[in-house]
Amino acid sequence: MYVPKLFDENDWREIKRVIDQNSFATIVSCSAGSPVATHLPLRLVESSADKWALQGHMARANQHWRLFEQGERSLAIFAGPDAYVSPRWYDHVNVPTWNYVAVHVYGKAKIVQDAGELHTLMKGLVDQYEGHVETPDRYMIEKLPPDYLESQLKGIVGFEISVDEVQASFKLSQNRDERNHANVVSELSKSEDQSARGVAQEMLCRRPRPSVHE
Repeated sequence: MYVPKLFDENDWREIKRVIDQNSFATIVSCSAGSPVATHLPLRLVESSADKWALQGHMARANQHWRLFEQGERSLAIFAGPDAYVSPRWYDHVNVPTWNYVAVHVYGKAKIVQDAGELHTLMKGLVDQYEGHVETPDRYMIEKLPPDYLESQLKGIVGFEISVDEVQASFKLSQNRDERNHANVVSELSKSEDQSARGVAQEMLCRRPRPSVHE
């Protein structure tokens, strides 16, 4: 991914936050020189000390998972909020642009063959999205009839992508002065579009505050 130095993000805590908050990813692998993409929720887990992995599953009928067996790297794309930025919001002549947050994660995928490991993987995914507050009606795969759960697990393929490279672009008007940056935030905050307001929030959280000596 092309990432200008000004927009390059290297803070793992921020990158992890974006992955966790935008976990419905696009996985891209190559087959005979042609890209193959699948849209899936992925769960970021710490596989060992300072080692991370993405866990997920796809339908067994989806032939994408067979590409994992070839040992080539795949790409997982996590898209954060994005929004159009109009030059009308500047106090000088300029051109339109787009603000956005995006994370690319590269790594080799392995198929989860062990039934116990697959069960654990699926439990982790379900628990992540169901939340960790215990309520009587909370969905848990442990509550499913064993024969039904077994039949469902046979129809999917679990996998884990080892994280060996991460690229993150947080393009949030870092190249604008305080006045124009504030104007962009103000205009995006007025939008009815949730993604635009999300960009405004990212801009507010990340803009360095001026020093008291400046």
